[in-house]
Amino acid sequence: MSLEQEEETQHGLLLGCSDAVPAFIEPNVRFWITTVRQSFIRRFLQWTELLDPTNVFISVIQEAWKRSLATVHPDSSNLIPKLFRPAAFLPFMAPTVFLSMMPPKGIKSVILPQVFLYTYMTTFNSINGNRSYTCKPLERSLLMAEAIAASTFLGVVPHFIQIKYGLTNPWIKRLLPVVFLVQASGINVYMSRNIESIKGIAVMDKEGNVLGHSTIAGTKAVRETAVSRTVLFGTSALIPEIFTYFFKRTQFFLKNPGSLWILKLSCTFLTMGLMVPVSFSVFPQIGQIQCRSHEEKIQPSTEETEIFYHRGV
Repeated sequence: MSLEQEEETQHGLLLGCSDAVPAFIEPNVRFWITTVRQSFIRRFLQWTELLDPTNVFISVIQEAWKRSLATVHPDSSNLIPKLFRPAAFLPFMAPTVFLSMMPPKGIKSVILPQVFLYTYMTTFNSINGNRSYTCKPLERSLLMAEAIAASTFLGVVPHFIQIKYGLTNPWIKRLLPVVFLVQASGINVYMSRNIESIKGIAVMDKEGNVLGHSTIAGTKAVRETAVSRTVLFGTSALIPEIFTYFFKRTQFFLKNPGSLWILKLSCTFLTMGLMVPVSFSVFPQIGQIQCRSHEEKIQPSTEETEIFYHRGV
């Protein structure tokens, strides 16, 4: 039995059923609904556990429900591919962000890191977004290709500006790529998950019963995720640049110039290591909207004043 089959079997046993795929959505969604009113600190501590890198590979962890939240998509009940689980986000993104912020030395050194960065980012956003709507594979693929192309174009712009015009101001050289990274990361979320705003996502009562599909909830979910991504990448790119700017003026750097890139890479990992759980915790996984703010077709479906939606990661 393969590891994937073993995991699916364990999921089914956890729920008391042999077919884990259709039955797993309810426990995960219900759990996230119970945490909707948790404080930011509680959500942050929760994510620090779920982002444990071992959740990418191992098939059993200390508590089954934590493993479920870290590896299973709440909307589709499918196992998230290992390389795109939340726990894999930091190991892949930190070195890629570091390379994407390096001074340009040629066309390849500019384009390749940007392509990898936004290809992974787009795929991660798409896989971990809301999946409660129907979408043809070709439609999703085209959407992702457009997101990768647009984000990559924005990512390479500041480097091409530097190559063409030879910017000399150290702060402009450092901050310009950060500004474009922030914009590209936000736009990437909007483009890769824009279909949620168009088709709408499932909204639920507090018991997890689906009441219908709402474009209002879809738009809110995408907007909140885009905000969290801009905070994540903006901070993760800015702080290492500030540290390296002042580090270059120390005696230690003058004696050990090669230590600059080690410091910058370490700083990028440390900053993203803190900012990833912060970013994922800024908004609850299950958002809530006043029922009266939803479409008229949904309001008669429940007597509750608040209804819920899965935001996605």
